[in-house]
Amino acid sequence: MNRLHVIILGACNSGKSSIINLLTGQHTSLVSATPGTTTDPVRKAMELPGAGPCVLIDTAGFDDSTGLGKERVELTLKALDEADMALLLVGENPDEEAHWRELLKGRGIPCAEIAGKSDSGVADAGKETPSGAIPVSTINDPDRSRTRLIETILRTLPPDYGIRSLTGDLAKEGDIVVLVMPQDSSAPKGRLILPQVQTIRDLLDKGAIPVCTVPEKLKDTLAALVSAPALIITDSQAFAKVQPAVPHGVPLTSFSVLMAAYKGDIRYFAESARAIASLTPASRVLIAEACTHAPQTEDIGRVKIPALLRKRVGQGLKIDHVSGRDFPDDLTGYDLVIHCGGCMFNRSYQLSRVAKSKARGVPMTNYGITIAYLTGILAEVALPEA
Repeated sequence: MNRLHVIILGACNSGKSSIINLLTGQHTSLVSATPGTTTDPVRKAMELPGAGPCVLIDTAGFDDSTGLGKERVELTLKALDEADMALLLVGENPDEEAHWRELLKGRGIPCAEIAGKSDSGVADAGKETPSGAIPVSTINDPDRSRTRLIETILRTLPPDYGIRSLTGDLAKEGDIVVLVMPQDSSAPKGRLILPQVQTIRDLLDKGAIPVCTVPEKLKDTLAALVSAPALIITDSQAFAKVQPAVPHGVPLTSFSVLMAAYKGDIRYFAESARAIASLTPASRVLIAEACTHAPQTEDIGRVKIPALLRKRVGQGLKIDHVSGRDFPDDLTGYDLVIHCGGCMFNRSYQLSRVAKSKARGVPMTNYGITIAYLTGILAEVALPEA
C-alpha cells in the first residue's frame, strides 16, 4: 500500500504536535511551551477516514534557534522527500512561513494552511486568523476540529493519489493470474512478503482471480487450470526457474518489476539497466534497500545480485550497500544505483531518490529489472504502464 505521508510544518510552539495528537486521538507527540521540544521528525502511522493508511510526520520548528536548530531543520528538509502533502501552521512567524510556502510550491507538494495554537487551544484567540487558513482548536472543540482537519487533508490530496494500480494494465477483472512465490530460507517465516500481499489485494480489488503457488509446483498449477492464465507474476530471483515453464503468449513479470512502476520510474529503470553492459571491474555500484534486516545466505540484495554482477563484470567490482533512510545526497563516483522495489517507501520518497540519480547523471534501476537483464530475459518481461 502506498501510504499517504502528511508532513506538519510550522514555527516553534505553533501547535504542530497538538495537531498530530488531535488527528491520532493519542498522545503521540510531546507538547510543551519549551522551544525545540520536537527534535527529529516523529512519524505516526494511522488509518485516515477517506484516505486509508497514512503517516503523519511531526517536525521541529523551522525557526528553531537552539544549539541544534540548524541540524533539526536539515532533518525536516530531508523529511520533505517523503511528503505527499503538507499542513503548514501559520500566524507565528510570517517570514519563515512565506519561505516554506515557496519551498513546498517549488517541490510540487500540495499544502493546506492551518491556524492552531497548542498552548491556548484556541486557534483565533486574541488575534485574527491568517487569511485562507483553516482555524483549529485542539481544546475547545476537538471533535469538530478533527473533522475539519480530515476534510482539509482530503481536499488537499495530490490529484493522482489513490488511483494507481500495482498491476496496472497487466490484469483486469476476470483474469486468472498465477503468483509464483518461492518459500526459501530468505522468505519470512509464517508470512508472505509485503509486495506479494499487496499484489494479491490489488488483484482482488480488480475482480481478478489470483492463484498462488511455488516454483516447484508451477507446472502442476498450470496443468490444473482450464485455460492458460492471463499473467504470471514471480519473485525476480526465480525468473530463471519460472520462465521456461511459462506457456507461449502468457506475459511474465515480477513483484519487484510491479513495484518499480508503482513506486518509481519503470521506463527509467529499464533504460538504466543497459548501464550494466558498461560496468568494468573498476566500476562502483550502490545497492539500496528500503528495509533493514539481517542478511541471509540467499539475500537478494546483499548476496544474489552482487554474485550475478561479479559473475558478469568481474570480482573486482566495488559494491556498496545502504538500507532504510540512509541514502547518499551526493552520488558522485557511482556508475549505477540498484534499488529494491521500495515496498516500505511511499512513491514520493522513491521518486526523490530517482530525482537525485537523474540530477547526478547516475543511472538507477531496481532489483527485478536488474535480474531480468542479467538473466537475459528483460525484453520478455511484461512492464506495466508508467
